[in-house]
Formats: sequence, structure tokens, C-alpha cells
Amino acid sequence: MPATRDRADDASMAPRRADMFTADGTPSPDDPREAGPTRADERTTLVEALRCERLTLELKCEGLDADAMARRSVEPSTMSLLGMVRHLAEMERATFRVLMAGQDVPALYRSDDDPDGDFDGAVADPRVVAEAWDAWRTEVDFSTRFVAQAPSLDITADDPDNKHGSGGGELSLRDVLVGMITEYSRHMGHVDLLRERIDGRIGQ
Repeated sequence: MPATRDRADDASMAPRRADMFTADGTPSPDDPREAGPTRADERTTLVEALRCERLTLELKCEGLDADAMARRSVEPSTMSLLGMVRHLAEMERATFRVLMAGQDVPALYRSDDDPDGDFDGAVADPRVVAEAWDAWRTEVDFSTRFVAQAPSLDITADDPDNKHGSGGGELSLRDVLVGMITEYSRHMGHVDLLRERIDGRIGQ
């Protein structure tokens, strides 16, 4: 009978945690998501949760060139990290600038003729990558200022066409913050898998 191989000695069985974004896979003092306030009021708590989700997007895209950023997931999906940056810029703009602030501005990437333009237009061009990050940061900056200056989480905006999940009615700022946290959280799972497929880095 052949000798039993010790699993710990088999490199193929080694824990993948070694490929996580911090050295040992535990919270790090260098992780900007670990330095926020705790036991805070409602607005601060929601803003902090959204801040951490946004930072996760940046962390997971760190160090990648245009080819890697535009690399698609498995067919038939058109998802890519670049597409995700463009998509989340679009969501920030539609939610805070258009819905809550009432600004009459066009979509960044989507149109009636190309409703998936945020993902379809994510091509491996450094200029497209730079433009996407600029757009995302511009919209995040607007969103952050809007929330900070709002007199209350109870201010509302009307969503008659149910474009933002209201059911066709009013949404409070509280509602849209929770909705945006949910939007990012869902997509950070996609981002985890997209980054792992590129270079094996996982976690955090």
C-alpha cells in the first residue's frame, strides 16, 4: 500500500489565503477600511459602510494595466473590472446627482440604444481606464458632498418610474444610501472573482 501523503506537504493543497491582499489575510493597520469610526450615529454609520465599499473597489483594481482591467469574465458575461468601475460611476450619478439632487444631466455610458454601454464600452485602452476612474471619482465626490450637506436622512426624491427600486414612489436619502451599499456589496463579490481570475489574488 503506498504511503499516505501529508496534505500539509502538498503545495497544491496549500491555503490560498497567502494570496490575499494583506500578508496574512487579517485586518491590517495599512488597510484604509479599518480606520473608520465605530459606535457612531446613523448617518456616520451608513457613510462609513459606503466608504469601505468604494475603497474595496479601488483595492481590488490596484496594480492592473488596461488589458487586465478590461479582461472579461467567463462567457456569456461581459463583466470586467473596468466595466464595473464604469457601471458604479453610472449608478452614483443616477442615484445622487440625478435622483436626489434633481440635476438634468445625461448618463455617462448607457443609452436607450445601448443600455449596457457601461460594460460593452470597457475596452483595453489606457485612456478609457483613466476616463473611467476620473468619472467614478467625480461622481463619488459629488455623492459624498451631497450626503454631508443634506439636512437630514429623511429628505426625499420621487422615483415615479421605479428606476431606483422605490416601487414607483418616494425614496429617502436613508433608502438610497442603503441601496447604494447593497449595489456595491453585490458587485464586490463579482470583483473578487474577476481579480482572482486575473492573478489569483483573493479575499479582503
